[in-house]
Amino acid sequence: MERSGAYGFSGAISGVFLLSCLLFAAINRHQRGPYMDEAFHVPQAQAYCHGRFLQWDPMITTLPGLYLVSVGVVKPAAWLFGWTGSVVCSAGMLRFINLLFSAGNFYLLYLLLFKIHQKNKAVSGFQRILSTLTLAMFPTLYFFTFLYYTDPGSVFFTLFAYLMCLYGNHKTSALLGFCGFMFRQTNIVWTVFCAGNVVAEKLNEAWKTELQKKKDEKISSRKGSFSDLLRIVQFLIEYLMSPKNLVTLTALTWPYVILVTVFFGFVFINGGIVVGDRSSHEACLHFPQLFYFLSFTIFFSFPNLLTPTKIRKFLLSLRKHPVQYSLIAVLALFLIWKFTYVHKYLLADNRHYTFYVWRKVFQRHELVKYVLVPVYIFAGWSFVDSLKSKSIFWILMYLVCLLAVTVPQKLLEFRYFISPFLIYRLNIPFPSLYRQLLELAFYIVVNIVTFYLFLNRTFQWPNSDEIQRFMW
Repeated sequence: MERSGAYGFSGAISGVFLLSCLLFAAINRHQRGPYMDEAFHVPQAQAYCHGRFLQWDPMITTLPGLYLVSVGVVKPAAWLFGWTGSVVCSAGMLRFINLLFSAGNFYLLYLLLFKIHQKNKAVSGFQRILSTLTLAMFPTLYFFTFLYYTDPGSVFFTLFAYLMCLYGNHKTSALLGFCGFMFRQTNIVWTVFCAGNVVAEKLNEAWKTELQKKKDEKISSRKGSFSDLLRIVQFLIEYLMSPKNLVTLTALTWPYVILVTVFFGFVFINGGIVVGDRSSHEACLHFPQLFYFLSFTIFFSFPNLLTPTKIRKFLLSLRKHPVQYSLIAVLALFLIWKFTYVHKYLLADNRHYTFYVWRKVFQRHELVKYVLVPVYIFAGWSFVDSLKSKSIFWILMYLVCLLAVTVPQKLLEFRYFISPFLIYRLNIPFPSLYRQLLELAFYIVVNIVTFYLFLNRTFQWPNSDEIQRFMW
């Protein structure tokens, strides 16, 4: 990093951390006690703080990674600074752990942007810092910096594992993937994603060799026509059917293979992926979750995805391939018809944005969910088109991981979209400076509105004295 870049990065991360500390103080003044899921997380962490490691709240559905890390940070700090009494492992102290994770995420996002786009010499240091700042302020993630939730830590270990994978440190990556798994079980998908990066690289090399042999200039290793895609799928099947190739891939990805094996062992012994309360977290084939994610992505990346140029390109593609798009539309309609699930929490809890999205949009009329299919198709086309700089094997691998992490979820919850969105956003080409500034300004506005509602627009439920707040 050049000296000017180092100063710029230091200024950006220091400014964000200072702003976060001020927001942290305001939120803790207004909401001193545990709120929402903190009512389960905070007492569990406090039990660990007092050495009661066998105590477990059966309502908690994730593994104890957050609580173990919290004790590992808070206890030495309490000893070092002489803290005693209720301040140790208080709700405010535990929330501060996520503030530290947030600073770590800022640094990891910068390193990932640098590594992924290192060949693009046209990207300035300022643009890289600006993109880091934008992603660090991503509203859904940034909000949970100030509450004792698993999200900032889960994202931290996911990004760290991805970074180590890109640098070829696969044993370290798998170990960090295990830490991410201890925060949220579905993070095992991003361990598979890291292994998939290695596999995709080998497949791309083999595909280029195949093209060289056939001297067929019309087929590329990038996303092409439908016939090209069929030939690539055929090549993929043939490659993976070879025992020699499978041995090679296993030798390259064995740390991830071990971790995935441990995961399946855990699922077998535990009787499922969820620990604790399983009644509200049943797995199902909720295919419309992919459509919700694409809509979520186009909303938060509208400066990059919702542009006149992309709309014109999409309409041109629609005109050139009407049969393919018609089949996609029919498939989408069928998936919505047969596989739409509505979780009881989505209908009952009016503290979340998803409650109002569902009520104001999807519950207006039974046909609304079908009418939105053209929007989903455009969102999906724009999403994949923005990844065209990646190899076709990387895109296929990422889409498989995206399906695995979203489709089994019955509950529509924006927090579940954080990691796949960040992985996507890190890998698309750098937008223009104007679009970067527009994206950052949009995130800041959304954050301001969210924190204003959370702090100032409180309400109460009938027959309850507790103050309720709006949140993601």
